[in-house]
Amino acid sequence: MPESGLDVLIRQTQLFIDGQWIPAQSGKTFDTINPSNEEVIARVAEGDVADVEHAVLAARRAFDEGPWPRMDARERGKIMHRFCDFIEAEIDELAAIESLDNGKPVKDARSVDIPLAIECIRYYAGWADKIQGSTIPVRGNFLCYTRREPVGVAGQIIPWNFPILMAAWKWGPALATGCTVVMKPAEQTPLTCLRLAYLAQKAGIPDGVINVVPGFGPTAGAAIVQHPGVDKIAFTGSGETAQHIMRQSADTMKRLTLELGGKSPNIVFADADLESAAEGAHIGIHLNQGQCCCAGSRLFVEDSIHDSFVEKVVDLSRKRRVGNPFDPTTDQGPQVDRDQFEKIMSYIDKGKREGAVCATGGQRVGDRGYFIEPTVFTEVRDEMAIARDEIFGPVLSVLRFSDMEELVRRANATTYGLAAAVWTRDVSKAHILAERLRAGTVWVNCYDVFDAAAPFGGFKQSGFGRELGQRGLDAYLEDKTVTVRLG
Repeated sequence: MPESGLDVLIRQTQLFIDGQWIPAQSGKTFDTINPSNEEVIARVAEGDVADVEHAVLAARRAFDEGPWPRMDARERGKIMHRFCDFIEAEIDELAAIESLDNGKPVKDARSVDIPLAIECIRYYAGWADKIQGSTIPVRGNFLCYTRREPVGVAGQIIPWNFPILMAAWKWGPALATGCTVVMKPAEQTPLTCLRLAYLAQKAGIPDGVINVVPGFGPTAGAAIVQHPGVDKIAFTGSGETAQHIMRQSADTMKRLTLELGGKSPNIVFADADLESAAEGAHIGIHLNQGQCCCAGSRLFVEDSIHDSFVEKVVDLSRKRRVGNPFDPTTDQGPQVDRDQFEKIMSYIDKGKREGAVCATGGQRVGDRGYFIEPTVFTEVRDEMAIARDEIFGPVLSVLRFSDMEELVRRANATTYGLAAAVWTRDVSKAHILAERLRAGTVWVNCYDVFDAAAPFGGFKQSGFGRELGQRGLDAYLEDKTVTVRLG
């Protein structure tokens, strides 16, 4: 394991199209920045419309004429497993690149992000030969059956908070179903996606099946969304960008799956295991520097235990170590870039101005890099900006409640609906809330528990469609009905 960012060797910085590493046709590059020290890590080829055209044509050819969709499904699965073998062999290097580019502690990338990415791709490798149609008893002398066929070329646009994991969530079902891919990684964090493309080719995934075009949303991203040769868009990111994607894809009637943001309620009742609940509230907001779409950023605490419970959460936040992500004792690294850092600090200022009490944190750490103290606000009201808006940082808003009906109303009073959690020893209460909370995932007496087999996605403006699990295959498949006269 490299001991610092200085030990990381960056090999892939060009576009990966049709199995070739090439510069952008414009010759442009952009800097990817180390958020720990604000220095340039590498200059990466900046793809735009011309490069997307090249990539889509390659993906189209690989789908329409190439071996991948026509390959024996078991063989596709074997190649995907081999891909995972190569990822496992490079897990230390990939973790170091992820940490360098994103800022997350390298121990987290090594023990959480990359193992989950491997698990995801292996899970879908197992599905490759189990995608089946059915026979249907119809009237008359006919044989009727359905086929489940790959949707075609998938345009995939991923965010910067979990770069390698989001690539796996997108590639896993696409590859298993026989689709081909044009991916745009986030401009803040392109490096591990490019390295994954190298490993995919090494594993035997045919040229043109995976294409990676780093670049910016208004150019490369928009070109993918608007291209008539792309059949489906999978996007993870902000609601504002998703709205643009929906408008831009309308003319070509693309299939869409959107996994967007959240302002998730994390609810603690007086009868809960309060030590576990405090740890869950702490991880629920501070995981990945708070840069998590399902972060439990609204902590509802029953009035009778409010003060003592908040003390536990504040104490955990104060003990959290912020610093060099390559230091094994570090719990929290920097925010991903200056824009995100400034956005979070502006919300901290809003919280103070609107009358919330900053119980801990609220300050920058150091004078170099984008480090922010774990921050907990109390005396928060529902109408405050820090309680309404997705901050996407280590900022927790604590709200009191005493009445169950009022709690449900307040918890659901948001445009989002990605996740929620309930902490209680009352099983009946837990199941009632799991039904009534308008969220795609509800955790009970836990938080941030993910598995490749469990579908993930949102209600309301947290998006539509599901990733992971068997449901995650649906977005990459078309259903075809075949009816045959028998006589």
